[in-house]
Amino acid sequence: MPLYYGLNIKLHPQVYEPAEDTFLLAENLAVREGDTALDMGTGTGLIALLMARRAKFVLGVDVNPIAVELARENARLNGIQNVEFFLSDLFENVSGRFDVITFNAPYLPGEPEEPIDLALVGGETGREVLDRFIKEVPDYLKPGGIVQVVQSSITGVEETLKRLEKVGLTARVAAKRHIFFEDILLINAQARW
Repeated sequence: MPLYYGLNIKLHPQVYEPAEDTFLLAENLAVREGDTALDMGTGTGLIALLMARRAKFVLGVDVNPIAVELARENARLNGIQNVEFFLSDLFENVSGRFDVITFNAPYLPGEPEEPIDLALVGGETGREVLDRFIKEVPDYLKPGGIVQVVQSSITGVEETLKRLEKVGLTARVAAKRHIFFEDILLINAQARW
């Protein structure tokens, strides 16, 4: 079983395996002591479990039921109890407001066919899932709350920054990693209210 940042993480062929984009987020988490955090598209649960080290409470949600079960199992394996996981299509089953919301967004254009595709395919242009997330995220942020989005340079970073600003967040590229034919970027956006 692979070890990531001191956590034993079980993998599944139908759940996105932690990769460069996951590590970029993991190494730049904005969560502080006592925060409440939401990890959107939690996958194996790695990011949620890492945030649980500092946060008071973390909620991890995923649209893939296999991922939700796997994340719960990974929490049990590591004895982490201040975290919950459940099934949700973006914010569909989420209530409350959070200090930090993370999202490693799917960005490939197309239609998902397998459960694993849900982590990678973001709709016809590759932006549909991300744009829906940006539109809805202000309703779930506490004043001064932070959104951390990981995305690829192939999906239009300027567009993401513009859309985040439009919904009342101050956004900037916080970290970047070049992989193969693209840059993976981490965008931090803070609520202006």
